[in-house]
Amino acid sequence: MAPLSIRMSQQPSTLVLRNGQELPRVGLGTYKASGEPLAHAVTSALRSGMRHIDTASIYKNSAPIASGLAAGNVPRSELFITSKVSAYEQGTDKARAACQAMLEGLQTPYLDLVLVHWPGASKVAVTSPENARLRLQTWRVMEEFHARGLFRSIGVSNYEEHHIRHLMEAAATPPAVNQMEVHPRRQNRQLRAACAEAGVAVVAYASMGCGELLCHPVVMAVAKECGKTPAQVLLRWGLEEGCAVIPKSVNLQHLQQFTPDALLSWQLEARHKAALDALEDDHKFCWDPKDVA
Repeated sequence: MAPLSIRMSQQPSTLVLRNGQELPRVGLGTYKASGEPLAHAVTSALRSGMRHIDTASIYKNSAPIASGLAAGNVPRSELFITSKVSAYEQGTDKARAACQAMLEGLQTPYLDLVLVHWPGASKVAVTSPENARLRLQTWRVMEEFHARGLFRSIGVSNYEEHHIRHLMEAAATPPAVNQMEVHPRRQNRQLRAACAEAGVAVVAYASMGCGELLCHPVVMAVAKECGKTPAQVLLRWGLEEGCAVIPKSVNLQHLQQFTPDALLSWQLEARHKAALDALEDDHKFCWDPKDVA
C-alpha cells in the first residue's frame, strides 16, 4: 500500500490529518499551568483566535480548561481539544478509565485528538517488552473510543521510529499525529520524515527549548532583524518546518505573540531560516524515549 502523505489544507492555519480532520497549526499548550490563571489564559487564547487547546491527563488541569472554554463561548464544533493518556494509565483497564475521565473532566462529549503520552509504562523497566504490550492495550482502548465517535482522531507522543513502526504494523486505526520535541537545536528530521512517510502529522513541543533558546545569540539576532520576538521566530521556524506548534503561557501579554495572526502572517527570510537550521546539535531539553523497548 502506498504511504499516506500529509497535505496542507487550503487554509494555511491548519494541517489536514489522514482522516480529513483539520488540526489548527497554532495551539495553546498547558503543561504546568493550572487554576484561575490557566482558565483566563484559555479564554484569552480563544478570544485571540486560537482554537486548539492541548492538555494531558497527567497535567491535572481539566477543570480550569473547561472553565476557560465555557467563558470563551466558542461553539464546540470550532474547537480542537487534545489530551493524552499518561504512562501511569497504560493497559486496558487503566486506559479505559483514563479516557472516560478525560471526557468528564473537560466536560465535552468528544475529544478531537487523544495521544498515548509516552511509549513506556510507569514502574516498568525501560527495556522490558512489557512496555510494548501495555501501550498496544492502551491503543486498542483508544481505537474503541475512536470507533464510538468519542475521539475524532488518535495518535502518539514521544514515539521514536521503532515505536511508530510497531504501532503501524499492529494498529487497526493508524496514528494521525506524533507530538514530539522539535526546535532548531533538535530538528528530528529523520523521525519527522518517517512520520511523513507513514502519514503521521507532527505537533512540535518545546519549540523554545524550555525557554533556553529565547536567549540564544542567533535567535536574538534573527528576531531583531525580523522585527519579531525570539519566541515568534522559534515558533515560525517550526511552522515553516511543517509542524503544528503549541506554545504555553498564562501571561496574557505573551499570549498575544502566539496568536494565529501573529505567527501565520509572515515568513522567515531564507538567510534567517538557514541561520536557525545551522543550530542543529541534537540537543534534547526534555525526556528521551529512544531506549524504551
